Amino acid sequence: MHRAVALFLFAMLVTGSPTSASARSDIPLDAAGRNDDYADCMALARSSPTQGLAKAEAWRKLDGGFSAKHCAAIARAEMGQYGIAAEALESLAWELPEATTDRVRAQILAQAGQVWLDARQSGKANALLTTAIELAPKDAEIRIDRAMALASIGRYQDAIIDLSAALLLDDRSIDALVLRASAYRHTDRPERAIDDIERALALAPNHPEALLERGLVRRLFGDEAGAHVDWRRIIELHPDAPAATVARDNLNAAPRR
Repeated sequence: MHRAVALFLFAMLVTGSPTSASARSDIPLDAAGRNDDYADCMALARSSPTQGLAKAEAWRKLDGGFSAKHCAAIARAEMGQYGIAAEALESLAWELPEATTDRVRAQILAQAGQVWLDARQSGKANALLTTAIELAPKDAEIRIDRAMALASIGRYQDAIIDLSAALLLDDRSIDALVLRASAYRHTDRPERAIDDIERALALAPNHPEALLERGLVRRLFGDEAGAHVDWRRIIELHPDAPAATVARDNLNAAPRR
């Protein structure tokens, strides 16, 4: 699940697309993984997960170690086997040697949380992401992940708290800005939403989710023409992006004049 898919409607966490756990999946976990085998396995897990799983299982039998287990879990997530994948990632996080840094352990737990989010198991996702934050409190990405879990169950104010913390850690995070704007919109604070969107667009003027969100906020302000400009821009610049699909739906639903 690419995070971008979730950005544009925040509470709509789309399953069936490549798992967000893949976004941070290259984390060699032992000596066996610090080579081309790990990179090759992860690439195959993303592009052809069935083959990636077979490669990971064969590698594990040849002493691929923790890295082979990690690759297998990512392949299962890509195949849509979310429960098996999430449980495997959580187990892996606690199986790692004591010398493993808290940050690496937190990243694996965060991946498990992301996969539970794909499975629409927000409670399990939130619990694991909370543990990950306790291990790595300065990881802005994990804060953003937990914000999405919170928003998926309507806890927008709690999501705003996490996103604000993420922005203190990384004030140029476009993901955090767009997501916080969406959360502000959901809590009837469009003025704050537009501030975040303009900050995001100042960093990335053609960002599709930011443009989509600005269109939604402009519509709230009664600026239908401005909203249409943003949505048409997405379709022109990013015709195949998930945000373009939502933009077309909004344009098609607009009253005819």
